[in-house]
Order: sequence, then structure tokens, then C-alpha cells
Amino acid sequence: MTLLRTRTFQAMGSPCELRLAARDAQEADALVRLVHDDVARLEQRYSRYRDDSDLSAINRVAAAGGSTTVDDETAALLNYAHTCHGQSGGLFDITSGVLRRAWRYDRAELPERAQVQRLLDQVGWHKVRWEPPRLTFTVPGMEIDFGGIVKEYAADRAAALLLQAGMQHGLVNLGGDVRIVGPQPDGTPWRIGVRHPRRPGELCATLELSSGALATSGDYERCIVIDGVRHGHVLNPRTGWPVQGLASVSVVAPLCVVAGSATTIAMLMEHDGPAWLAGMALPHLWIDTDGRCGGPLADLAQGAPADPWPE
Repeated sequence: MTLLRTRTFQAMGSPCELRLAARDAQEADALVRLVHDDVARLEQRYSRYRDDSDLSAINRVAAAGGSTTVDDETAALLNYAHTCHGQSGGLFDITSGVLRRAWRYDRAELPERAQVQRLLDQVGWHKVRWEPPRLTFTVPGMEIDFGGIVKEYAADRAAALLLQAGMQHGLVNLGGDVRIVGPQPDGTPWRIGVRHPRRPGELCATLELSSGALATSGDYERCIVIDGVRHGHVLNPRTGWPVQGLASVSVVAPLCVVAGSATTIAMLMEHDGPAWLAGMALPHLWIDTDGRCGGPLADLAQGAPADPWPE
């Protein structure tokens, strides 16, 4: 008898969940191990927090302004990041992680503008020479951060592994990056809630999906509020300061890595984000910092206020 079984684990700094229509607990546990092992592999390879990761090895070369050769999987991620950089007009930039040295979200204070300005000298994908499989950093002190790609890529890989193992009904949720592996066992779609960007514990919409992926970006994930102004973790690589304009963006796409990068690019485009999303022709929902919402999925939003939200 096939039952829907839920398993949870921690990875990539996030709570993760698998919902699988497995024949028994043993099959469910085996599939979870399969997914968990691959997610752990990717975390070991691309975590910026591990000194022994492949990413840290790349960044040691970057710090010295050197050159290195990467393997096929890393090259594929760099190629995708390069494509996103072009599609976003340079706003999606995997070298902007160096700005974290100035921005701290565990204390309510802004960085010095001079510090941010100095770090901008080390930001810019155009300062990197990418000639696959060779990566050359023309400016010392730079670094690469796959934070906007790897977790979504891991969700897509998890779905692929489950499909290869014969799973026909399942859901992968890696810290809010969701990939669907077929509908629920009874044929009904999965109901996925979208977090309200200003009301902790509340949803602003519920989406129904039988395939594809859903990702959400917002200014609430890591932020500080100073003098009534919210400063989120999505930083403009041109200015070094948090973007303004959109509070939350959710995108549905065939692949989670596409949905995730689209939400990030829209946030980076600030007030121009909604128009860019419309041109992408992907189902989406955006909510701005004044509480207005739009996009093809806007009719699913539940009670988004028309007036500015209190901080």
C-alpha cells in the first residue's frame, strides 16, 4: 500500500522536508538518504562556511588575484551565473558576496559608506575572466558566492534522483525552495503556502502545483530596520546597499534554479522588477513595500493591504 510519508532533515543552513508516496517506511528512508547524501555533497562542495569546500579553494585563488581550473559541475553553475548576469543587466552578480563584510544583520546599525565603497572595488563579474574551464580573477580580494543558485540546483537534483528511483508522487522543500515530483497520490495538486512578508506566521497566498518548482525571495529573510527603513539582505552590486521597492517575489518555473534566480533578479531590479517578470512569461506574484501586489498569481493573494505596512 502506498502512503504519503514525510521526512525532515537539516541542510544548507535550512530546514528541509521531503513528502513521498512510498510503499513503506524503508523505501521512504532509503529515498531520503539518497537525497540527503547529494544535498550534503553539494553543501560540502559549495559552502562558503567550510574551509575545506571547493568554493573556499576557489576564493583563496580569488583573494590572490589568481587563476584556477574548475570541474564540469562547477563550470555549469558558473555558466548559469554568467547567463543570469547578462539577463539582469549585470545585477545578478555572484561576486557581490564580498559585501557581507560590511553588512551585519545581527546588530541594528548601518555600515560606514566608505567601507562599502572600498568593497565595491572587489565586486563585478566583468572583472572575472571566465574561459571554461578556466577562471581568472583580475582584481585581488574578490570572491565567488553560489548562495543564490546552489540550494535551488540541489532541489532540482533531488527531484531528478527521485524520478530516477521510480518516485512518481513527491515534494522536495529545501528551505523554501520547492520542487514537485508529480501530483499527490490521489492526483490532486500540492498546496504550497507563500509566507507573508510583513506578518510573521501568516501566509499571503496558497498555490497549487502538480509539477515544476516554486521559489520566493523577500526583504524579510535577513534584515535590519533603522529609522523606519528596512534594509534587507539582497544587495545591489552597483551601490553595495540593500535594494528597495519589492517586499516579496514568488515565481513558478519548470526548474527551481530558474524560479530562484528569477525572484532574485526581480528583487534586484527594484521598481522595474514587475515589468521584467512580466516579460519572463512565468507565473509569479510580487508584493511591493507599500503592500500592493501584482502578477498572474495576484488573485491568490489573501488580504494584502493597500496601505503601507507597519515595520
